[in-house]
Amino acid sequence: MRKIIIDTDTGSDDAVALMMALKSPEVDVLAITTVCGNVPLELATKNALMTIEVTNAQKPPIYVGAAKPLMRNLVRAVNVHGEDGMGDGNLIQPTINPEPGHAVDMILDLVEKNPEEIEIVTIGPVTNIALAILKAPETMKKVKRIHSMGTAGFGPGNTTPVAEFNVYVDAEAYSIMMKSGVPISIIGFDICLGEAAWNREDMETLTASQKKEAVFAVQCNRSLLAYNLQGSGGHFVDLPDAVAMGVVLWDDIVLEDMICYCYVCTTEEATYGQVIINDGSKLSISDGFGGNPPNATVCKTIDNQLFKKRLLEILVR
Repeated sequence: MRKIIIDTDTGSDDAVALMMALKSPEVDVLAITTVCGNVPLELATKNALMTIEVTNAQKPPIYVGAAKPLMRNLVRAVNVHGEDGMGDGNLIQPTINPEPGHAVDMILDLVEKNPEEIEIVTIGPVTNIALAILKAPETMKKVKRIHSMGTAGFGPGNTTPVAEFNVYVDAEAYSIMMKSGVPISIIGFDICLGEAAWNREDMETLTASQKKEAVFAVQCNRSLLAYNLQGSGGHFVDLPDAVAMGVVLWDDIVLEDMICYCYVCTTEEATYGQVIINDGSKLSISDGFGGNPPNATVCKTIDNQLFKKRLLEILVR
């Protein structure tokens, strides 16, 4: 069975992604590690603990990680996910606790014990991953693959015109990860919109199921729904982390991916957090940007209907 570690800044879409993995027979979730991002570290940890309790499936240990980005102050997403990251509906009342030990040390320990077997799924800023690479680069080269929900993919950003949130929070960390030599798959924000998002009917189906975790998945995303209603008038909930987890769990939903070179911008403020993706297209300067070797597989399109069908099925299972 596949062995995964999930690294998360648990907001409402992270919670749905965690439920998917915890209920999946395809993977063994060895650990969940928490990082600051959508919310401060303490809340990200509580939200992950609560999600494990509500899901009542696999119960992996949770380890607490980085409380701040490598070099910058934390940028949060409370306007999207609520002050508590879970819709501000008083849903967060965990009775379980995280394990002792730092997330970075636990990641390295698990990789050493399971060389070439561990897949890391990052659904938040990658500060913990960068710290692990800096601390023990040779150990991290034993990671089978990192699956990253990050970058704007081949579309515009959701935090700045060019930057996606998970990268923008800690672009220095993302750059370290991209230069690490570890095999990386990227699921960008561009494939997480449109038909991949929950619509009114999807949310009504989940609520009508009366399955505890399905109802929780809708309730914790109510701030995100309100954000979208206010921003665009659309009754939808986009779930980037759930889409990324879907790609990890069900590779047959991927219709197209591309081997690319990805460069992370960290110096100029206007482009901070942008990830420039070169898909190998012929460029006018043959020995310039296009001369860099590929460092990631980037997902380009998925079967949205198959993804949502399986997502709804696993939540009400």
